[in-house]
Amino acid sequence: MSVETIEKRSTIRQTAPRYKVLLHNDDFNSMEYVVQALLKTVTSLTVPQAVSIMMEAHTNGVALVITCTQEHAEFYSEGLKSQGLTSTIEPDS
Repeated sequence: MSVETIEKRSTIRQTAPRYKVLLHNDDFNSMEYVVQALLKTVTSLTVPQAVSIMMEAHTNGVALVITCTQEHAEFYSEGLKSQGLTSTIEPDS
């Protein structure tokens, strides 16, 4: 009689790496335009959040817009760029 060994496989769920979408200050667009562009591009933002992001970029030179998967981060960053804003993404450490 043979004994069969059943190999147990453990599945470890790995979360997708997160990326930060950053908005950089510029001297070209009005504050109102930046808020509207943020709301149009990242539809989950509220008006107070968009105003806060705009003010942070205005004051500090750069602001965190959202942290999400790389695919979404690229989408949001490109959306902001298409509206004349300066945006980059970087890995969330």
